[in-house]
Amino acid sequence: MISVALIAMDATILATAVPAIVRDLGGFTQFPWMFSAYLLTQAITTPINGKLADVFGRKPLMLFGILTFVVGSVLCALSWSMGALIAFRAVQGLGAGAIQPAAVTIMGDLYSMAERAVAQGYIASVWAMSAVVGPALGGLFSDHLSWRWIFWINLPLGLLAAVVLWVRFDEAPAPHERRPIDGKGAFLVASASALLLLGLLEGGIRWPWWSWQSAVALGGATLLTVLFVRVELRAADPVLPGWLFRHRVLNAAMVAGFVAGVVMLGVTSYVPVYAQQVLGAGATMAGFAVAALAIGWPFAASTSGRIYLRWGFKACLFLGSGFAALGAVILALVGPDSPLWLLASACLVLGLGLGYVVSPSIVAMQSAVEFRQRGVATGANMFARSIGSAVGVASLGAIANAVVANRLGGSEAAGSVDLEDLPVTVLDPALQAVFLAVALCALLLVGAALLMPSHVVQEDNSAEATSE
Repeated sequence: MISVALIAMDATILATAVPAIVRDLGGFTQFPWMFSAYLLTQAITTPINGKLADVFGRKPLMLFGILTFVVGSVLCALSWSMGALIAFRAVQGLGAGAIQPAAVTIMGDLYSMAERAVAQGYIASVWAMSAVVGPALGGLFSDHLSWRWIFWINLPLGLLAAVVLWVRFDEAPAPHERRPIDGKGAFLVASASALLLLGLLEGGIRWPWWSWQSAVALGGATLLTVLFVRVELRAADPVLPGWLFRHRVLNAAMVAGFVAGVVMLGVTSYVPVYAQQVLGAGATMAGFAVAALAIGWPFAASTSGRIYLRWGFKACLFLGSGFAALGAVILALVGPDSPLWLLASACLVLGLGLGYVVSPSIVAMQSAVEFRQRGVATGANMFARSIGSAVGVASLGAIANAVVANRLGGSEAAGSVDLEDLPVTVLDPALQAVFLAVALCALLLVGAALLMPSHVVQEDNSAEATSE
């Protein structure tokens, strides 16, 4: 939980410090890369680290992730320019890409299927507290101390997590069998993911979708993906083995993770804007509206065990997809005259839905594979959620921009207007279109429920993985 708190707090604490960082370091046009660089390195290393957790063990990978994240944090605190800060944020992302899959895999190792729901609730509560405490802490440091304390605070937390893990976590030694490292596969999946995420994150923002930059990024990602598949079919021990994509439970979990990434991005990015710019709420109240999502999620995650142990995983996912659809519908019905509590209610119900879908999916996935396959399966699930977030950035942003451009009479006119200057008559329909898209995505969670079997049986894929 302490290790997860490092990356959970980092996801929320930095946003409120952006003005102070720009005033100190400059580089206003570059600051979005503080977030993009972190997301890129975290996402592209997650599936690789999932595989490494199976080969070398969870404890060494977690300690490496904590060390890398803390070193990146110290370097960020010492940054002398926006370019340096962006580079060091990428180092932090490398650490986060090891911490997140290792933490969830360790949870799967320590707890039984019945206990994992409670453990998932504890992990989810870390994200919930970070969603509330992070923005306030970031503003406090920026206003009264320095934005650099946002990164210095990670040093004692990281050291505490490493010491507790080193002293208290007794892991079975990794098998002594020599398993070849799929270096080509790791390089290709990292390169393809980087180009895909780069194209999705920057397309329509730094360059037009129909441009040579988008063609290079997305076309290169497609080419490298084809090469990756060919390499993996011949690899002795592939970084992403083929059985991952033919396993019904894992497919259901990855669909749930992907859709959750899109929905979470839509809620956390656009609900605060709607609350402030359309409903006229302050920044604090807008933050509390989004925090309702982080309240519903851990509650659902911690109580889901009673449901799937009695009625099966499929029933739990259907319940979650129902809550998610209901919350998304409420969100789509919010208008300029709606009270703020209605917006918060939509986030709360959506949080319940995601908690009853994503957390049980992870439990089912970890219960369906053997110990030495749990890391790679967990990494694949986390990677699907990261890709979902990137797709959400691209697709939802394109929808909002298209509506604004249509209302203002063209993309050139829209590009010259700041967010604060957009009238409610333009901003409201743009965000309403985004919320409608979120509602349609939430309905896709039914697909994850349909894929998931009612009862999960552990499968042995070792022979198939070896033959591939």
